[in-house]
Amino acid sequence: MLTILLVIKMISKLKRQMYFSLPVERFFTILLILFTLSCIFPFIFVIVISLTDEKALQLNGYELLPAQWSTDAYQYLIQDGGQLLRSLGVTIMITVIGTLITVFMTGTYAYVLSRASFPYRKFFTFYLFFTMLFAGGMVPSYLVMTKMLGLKNTIWALILPLAFSPYNVIILRTFFKKSIPESIIESAKMDGCSEFRVFFQIVLPLAIPGVATIGLFSSLGYWNDWFNALLYIDTNKLIPLQYLLMKIQNSMEFLANNNDITLAQQQAIQNSLPQESTRMAMVVVATLPIAIVYPFFQKYFVQGLTIGGVKE
Repeated sequence: MLTILLVIKMISKLKRQMYFSLPVERFFTILLILFTLSCIFPFIFVIVISLTDEKALQLNGYELLPAQWSTDAYQYLIQDGGQLLRSLGVTIMITVIGTLITVFMTGTYAYVLSRASFPYRKFFTFYLFFTMLFAGGMVPSYLVMTKMLGLKNTIWALILPLAFSPYNVIILRTFFKKSIPESIIESAKMDGCSEFRVFFQIVLPLAIPGVATIGLFSSLGYWNDWFNALLYIDTNKLIPLQYLLMKIQNSMEFLANNNDITLAQQQAIQNSLPQESTRMAMVVVATLPIAIVYPFFQKYFVQGLTIGGVKE
């Protein structure tokens, strides 16, 4: 999706900078349509496979127009519908709360580093880069989260580990320096605005593309995260969607390859479980919601990357 947007932006710039004859413009349009279809086709194919009968998959393999349609894969996923809806709610909650916390923490840290008048700017910049090069590791992180902070089996164990990223701070700091004129901030200071008022009422409204970019990065990270649930969550009430889907996949593989049962029973289980179509249904369930939200951010996302990613 990002590649498509960057190609569209590049072609738009070329069209503004030089005159394209009608045949050349049509050629680029057709080329872009073909490229877009090549990017969208795999996801459409995954949806088709998830709606294909498992026996038809075993007999005919993958087909764009299957011989027999079926919703067995989705029925298998929602056989415990309460847990699926609960996990979806947990994922949505940690995505929304985590994104808001990440945007606030990243925005305030990046704004401070972008201000040349901040006296400790070099120290906090070094501290930021140092954490990108060296990390404590999994065991110290686990001990801090569980023993010192006591966050095991809490919603904060799924939010705080992903709440701050030095990479996002660098992007937003560069965006602030490149797109927010210093004269605007100085004028607000002369009118008596405090730093908080300048940040929330002047800087943030002008930095919507950069903030939206960081928000999208953060949302994708929270939505796709399952590892923190594996480490810190033991109760089904706080299992996020991605971890639940992984557990379903592992359960299916265990049932299909259980050595404690006879070969005939194993074959019967393999025939009754929609394994391949369920895998594709998991991809659809995990990807479709975030794919629906993405178009609303795409304009800010591309602009934020191209402006905030300029090297100083």
